[in-house]
Amino acid sequence: MTDTSKNIAFIGIGKMGLPMSVLVAKAGYTVTAFDQSAARINEARGQGILIAASPIEAVSGKAAVITSLPDDLALRGALLGPTGLVAAMAAGTVLIETSTVSVEASTEVAAAAQARGIAYLRSPVSGNASIVHTGALTCFVSGPKDAFENAKPLFTAFTRAQTYLGPAEEARYAKLSVNLMIAVSAAMMAESLALARKGGIAWQDILKVLDDSAVASPMVKYKTAPLRNRDFESTFSCKQMAKDLDLILGAGHAVGVPLQLAAQVRETYGSLVAQGDGDTDFIATVKHLEHLSGLGEPKL
Repeated sequence: MTDTSKNIAFIGIGKMGLPMSVLVAKAGYTVTAFDQSAARINEARGQGILIAASPIEAVSGKAAVITSLPDDLALRGALLGPTGLVAAMAAGTVLIETSTVSVEASTEVAAAAQARGIAYLRSPVSGNASIVHTGALTCFVSGPKDAFENAKPLFTAFTRAQTYLGPAEEARYAKLSVNLMIAVSAAMMAESLALARKGGIAWQDILKVLDDSAVASPMVKYKTAPLRNRDFESTFSCKQMAKDLDLILGAGHAVGVPLQLAAQVRETYGSLVAQGDGDTDFIATVKHLEHLSGLGEPKL
């Protein structure tokens, strides 16, 4: 990569974006960032990230722009329209978009990017805010393959593995498919644990049973660890999972796939949000099922 290709813009430096931008800077890139939040900007400045006065200034003259945004509304607001970033980016720029957003919103960005001669890489990341700073995130990528190959050194700065899936919206479907499995797994664990407790099995014992069984996936093991101490501090919240399930259901409806489990689990997360648990970790499905089953706190 040439020297100018070492100049990167980062738009959105929240829980995921800030640690990703710090990793990119540590890998030898010059990172200029922008965020709507003054608090996030101050935090980034404290970690040595250059701050632009506006998003337009951030992307000006940059070889690559990485975005990390919360939802479709933020994506469209930041990137599209006459004052959006796509209109301000030069032809030949690479846009690496890491958010979890709908296929529809992503397709709109693709059309705008193509019209400007911008290489748009849909690159949603898999992992959460508790591991992002370690560089252990993975990502799914779709878009122009040559742009992906050229940007690999940049990807390896903030992810440990990248799976290239195709030229269009394949990465969006991959991210939604994975999150569907995670959501349903959380609901499944909740029912299994409540049933076991009703059957007289001690809390630590049933967690050990799950860990040593055929269902001991990385996700199950990832959640049995905090559950041992009844730790429901959020790594990915119920509110975020409800939002992702809405995206998943929308994608399923659009392509004619009946997602019956997704629909049911979406209502579970809707209940958790409605009762004030929106900011707790998505594994709060466990507490929800315990409440429905008349179970109190287990003995640890």
